[in-house]
Amino acid sequence: MSKKLVERIQNHDQRAMSELYQKYVDRLSSVCYRYVPSEDDAKDVLQNSFVKIFTSLPQFEYRSQPSFEGWMVRVVVNEALHFLREHKRLQFADIQKTNVLPIEEEKPDVDWISADELHHLISQLPDGYRTVLNLYVFENYPHKKIAELLGIKEASSASQFHCAKRLLSKRIKELMDKRR
Repeated sequence: MSKKLVERIQNHDQRAMSELYQKYVDRLSSVCYRYVPSEDDAKDVLQNSFVKIFTSLPQFEYRSQPSFEGWMVRVVVNEALHFLREHKRLQFADIQKTNVLPIEEEKPDVDWISADELHHLISQLPDGYRTVLNLYVFENYPHKKIAELLGIKEASSASQFHCAKRLLSKRIKELMDKRR
């Protein structure tokens, strides 16, 4: 269905644009909110993402449903990163300056936490931590690629990820203690 939908959009079919929007707005919104937790800002980023998607589709070569969906997710991620950089929300600590030592910690049991609760805890992380965590965990980017995308050192990406995991683990444990 998506190949025909893409072809219809490439032929300037307004209904097809609406169909694409309706089909993917929820999925792309969740990607957007992972990076930009403010509702108003996330809506702006999502709108800009759909504008980019629709304006880029004439040059898009459809290969498969997964590649098309992956491309749209990358557009949203790139727009979110652009927004965070533009609004100077990405601040990263240099590993040499913070002296963060990697400590292996016990992983908290997250089976009892709902996806919404986990998302909420992640959304409360500082922007730099949250961004690196999302890129590493959800987008499966290696630290080298994350460093390139964010203009930081590879070691800083690894440090941000480590700090994000530690803080998230602490907050999960606090939530678990609260429920006992």
